Amino acid sequence: MGTSTTSASTPETEGAVETRGIEPVPDSERHGRVRELFPTWVAANISVLLLTMGASLAVNNGLNFWQVLVVAGIAALVAFGMVGVLSVSGKWGGAPGSLLSRAAFGVRGNYFPGAILWVARFGWETINAVTGAYAVLTVLNLLFGIKSNNVLIVVTLLAFVAVTYLVSGLGRKALNVCNKYSTYLFGLFSIMVLVYLIATMDWHAIFAKKAGTTAMVIAGIGTIAAGGISWVPTGPDFARYLPHSASGKKIAATTVSGAALVMVPMVLMGGVMAVSSPKLAGQNTDPMSFLGGILPTWLAIPYLITALVGMVLINSLSMYSAGFTAQTMGVKLPRALAVSINAVISLVGGLFMMLVAKDFIGQFIAFLTLLAVSFSAWIGVYGIDMARRRKLAVRYDAEGLMDTTRTSRYWYAGGFCWQAMTAWGVALAAGLCFTKVQWFTGPLATTWIGQNGLGWAATIVIAAAVFAVLPAARENVPAAAAERAADEAPVPAEVG
Repeated sequence: MGTSTTSASTPETEGAVETRGIEPVPDSERHGRVRELFPTWVAANISVLLLTMGASLAVNNGLNFWQVLVVAGIAALVAFGMVGVLSVSGKWGGAPGSLLSRAAFGVRGNYFPGAILWVARFGWETINAVTGAYAVLTVLNLLFGIKSNNVLIVVTLLAFVAVTYLVSGLGRKALNVCNKYSTYLFGLFSIMVLVYLIATMDWHAIFAKKAGTTAMVIAGIGTIAAGGISWVPTGPDFARYLPHSASGKKIAATTVSGAALVMVPMVLMGGVMAVSSPKLAGQNTDPMSFLGGILPTWLAIPYLITALVGMVLINSLSMYSAGFTAQTMGVKLPRALAVSINAVISLVGGLFMMLVAKDFIGQFIAFLTLLAVSFSAWIGVYGIDMARRRKLAVRYDAEGLMDTTRTSRYWYAGGFCWQAMTAWGVALAAGLCFTKVQWFTGPLATTWIGQNGLGWAATIVIAAAVFAVLPAARENVPAAAAERAADEAPVPAEVG
């Protein structure tokens, strides 16, 4: 088991605002419960973009009702299954994933995948900010007939980013409370939308739709799973307050069930809506306004408002973890100030997408595709590193994780674990070769893997395989630490 205390630890305040940064959480402060993860992963998926993506499966991929259902279910299981399994490392080390990643890549080596994950997080937050701003604009139009204009776009986007920043700055405790009640509200209105669709949709036409090809099903799974894959490095952040006794199997099951509860019905609803409104899949500039045409105003407005709250929480969760990534990258700022960097970038990026760019959905799909590949290289290496640590008496050393000097347990060779860096670099390059988006086509994009949108899966397999066959790196274990480890009883080879 990991070291339980560290001199760098700062007790978490009992108030609403969390002051702890990346430093590992000592056992005395590990009072979290596995069931708290459920509303976290429900809230992480409250995005109306899932409706648009579900519609895209029906229109662009040509899938029928049952195929959309299968795609949504498998995507949730695959993506958030990985989130849940890798989240277990959070309770092992009591630290964010961006810090635990030092143990795999080395103190300096971790900067490279960390930088890519950080940049990708900027893009994800920008997409969510734009979606939230469009939701506000749609509500204003439905309620007061106010049409969108450049000034209103700037105001709504600024307001959304500001609220997101404030909520994320409160920390884990406040987010848990917000996630809990937003889950109830969004669940209630989602049921109402489902009932309305059941009563008004042309179900004969829905079930009469012919099945799409197997290739389109596989590609659809990758597209829907991509958003979930982006949460994998974040998973340990929300499990770090769990005690060592928390069940790894329960962590994984709770994560998957929380995500699937939202992902599956929303993707399916999008597929159903596309039958009566095929243009839903082609809302290139505004992914929210279609709800005003499909749903009655009395239902569309509260549904959009609850979805808006969900999007605030999604971005808050993302910014919460992005602050840890910034600190791990060496940004010498408190977490709350580090989060502000992400807020400013998402604001600037959002203004560009809403005022300059035209094809929102096309950019979104391209972003998801590249996002999945960039995160997958990290996942493959980190997963093998976790598998090796299950057999160690000291899975993560708190002092070693916080030490950025040559004396760090995870210094390896010059601060780099060359085995992990090699596996990560090879897999990332290979994954990009299999990738095709609007403005980039890899040389292997025409292969079976590329045509079926499985570049992300190939990236994970390649990273894991290369790292597994290379000789295991030797940690810099001081004599005192070695003696402590020898005195501890071996950890059974269990799941969690």
